[in-house]
Amino acid sequence: QPQLVESGGGVVQVGGSLRLACTGVDFSLEGYSIGWFRQAPGKEQEGIVCTARNIGAEYYAASVKGRFTGSRDLTNNNIVYLQMSNLKPEDAGVYYCGAVQGPMCSIPYDYWGQGTQVFVSS
Repeated sequence: QPQLVESGGGVVQVGGSLRLACTGVDFSLEGYSIGWFRQAPGKEQEGIVCTARNIGAEYYAASVKGRFTGSRDLTNNNIVYLQMSNLKPEDAGVYYCGAVQGPMCSIPYDYWGQGTQVFVSS
């Protein structure tokens, strides 16, 4: 059964960095656009990054632009990364990735991960 698995969450201090990974299990992420989303307690889910199917095509929400970077593992087609830098308290939440076949992130997604928690301590 193909699935997505997020990893790399944890506790980080304000201003610190974390790298999340979104791994395709039993399927390759080549050919899929990967969307990153997050949800903080009491808030709606927010789409923050799209790593589009074509390498080099990235799209960012204003809230993370300049601090977060999406990328594909160039040696492993099963992994997409979200590098997060200069983290702020408002970046805390559960981070999810979704995979959709096609050149751009769009709903509905074909696969979703279970989420990974990010805590930002001040």
